[in-house]
Amino acid sequence: MSAIQAAVATISDRCSRGETTDTSGPALVEMLQEQLDAAVVQTACVPDDRALISRQLITWSECKPTIDLVLTTGGTGLAPRDVTPEATADVLEREHSGLMELVRMRCYAKTPRAYLSRGIAGVCGRTLIINLPGSQRGATESLEALLDILPHAIETLRGNVVDDGRGRIIRQVDST
Repeated sequence: MSAIQAAVATISDRCSRGETTDTSGPALVEMLQEQLDAAVVQTACVPDDRALISRQLITWSECKPTIDLVLTTGGTGLAPRDVTPEATADVLEREHSGLMELVRMRCYAKTPRAYLSRGIAGVCGRTLIINLPGSQRGATESLEALLDILPHAIETLRGNVVDDGRGRIIRQVDST
């Protein structure tokens, strides 16, 4: 499989205004490069604005060559301006709730607060979009929960999977 092409968007009013330093986005970039050998081709810092977030996600999903994976960090909580899941839902063609179920299940052992994240995941075009929490720890632990399945997910989205690698189960039909 060729390298995963990835992009990371930090969703934060304060970071977008330069009032605070983004630590989550760079931490995700580092993890993608070191643990998935991904090529991070784009990064952005976007304010907590539904239309601006959606526009950024659409822009990246329409890139040529294709960006396989977009991670967002921030805007998934309960604060009034946390609108990343809604902005993401606006652009998804197919939601994939199982990915976030896996994140929450795997991260629960570290903190029950994993269930406070409203992040969603799904596909826009040939791009997998995943919302992660805004804290560096929450974002990196959430990505860590998906590292073992992301390569297969991307390969499948690219249309490159012929067999899932588990072998065939042959059922015999009793004709008597």
